[in-house]
Amino acid sequence: MKEIICAQNAPKAIGPYSHAVSVEGIVFTSGQLGIDPSTGALLNGVEAQAEQALINLSAVLETAGASLDDVVKTTVFVKDLADFGSVNAIYAKHFTGQHPARSCVQVAALPMGALVEVEAIAFKSADETVSF
Repeated sequence: MKEIICAQNAPKAIGPYSHAVSVEGIVFTSGQLGIDPSTGALLNGVEAQAEQALINLSAVLETAGASLDDVVKTTVFVKDLADFGSVNAIYAKHFTGQHPARSCVQVAALPMGALVEVEAIAFKSADETVSF
C-alpha cells in the first residue's frame, strides 16, 4: 500500500508532488532545498542551503517514521561542483556511522535558484539487522 507523506515541519512543496511516498517500508523522498520552512525563503549561500536541505530531509523522514540512520541512498544535486567540498563537509555532519550510498551531480539549474538539493531513499524496519 502506498502512503503519501506530507511533513508539517518541512517547507511546502513548490509543485505538484509529495514530500515523500512510502511503500512497504521503503521511503522515497522528493528533493529538499535549503528553504526555511517558517518563511518559505531560500537561505543564502551553499553551506546554509546544504544544512537546511538536510534538516528538511530529516523532517520529511521523521514524518514517514524513519530517520537519516535509515537512509540507504542519497542523490545530491549541486549547481556548481566546485562546492562539493563544502557540501560534503555538511553532509558528513548529518550522516555519521554507516554512510548511505550516494551520487552527487552538477546540474544546470535547481528550483528557486537553489545551489543544492538532496533526495533520499530510506528503509524503515523494526529489525535493525536488515539484509537484502
